Amino acid sequence: MTKNRLYKVAHEAYLHAGQYSYKDRRKKLGAMRRLWIIRLSAAARQNGMTYKDLMHQLKRNDILLNRKMLSEIAYHTPGAFTKIVESFSK
Repeated sequence: MTKNRLYKVAHEAYLHAGQYSYKDRRKKLGAMRRLWIIRLSAAARQNGMTYKDLMHQLKRNDILLNRKMLSEIAYHTPGAFTKIVESFSK
C-alpha cells in the first residue's frame, strides 16, 4: 500500500529486490549444478560405474567436457554418452 506512494519505502524495497535477485541467481547456479551431477550419476550407473569414477576417467583421459555438456549428452543422446564411457574403459 505505501510502496507506491512513499519514495523512501519504495526505494528500500527496490534495493532489497536487487539483493534478493543477486542471491537467487547464485542459488540457481548451484541448483543447476546439482541437477547435472544427478543426471551424470544416473547415466554413469547405467554404464556400470559411479559418478566419481566417471569424473576421474574423464580427467585422466583429457576429455574436456564440463558437467553441463555431459549432462545434456547423457539426457538427450544416451547412446553417445555410452560411447564416451566406452572410449576410456578399453
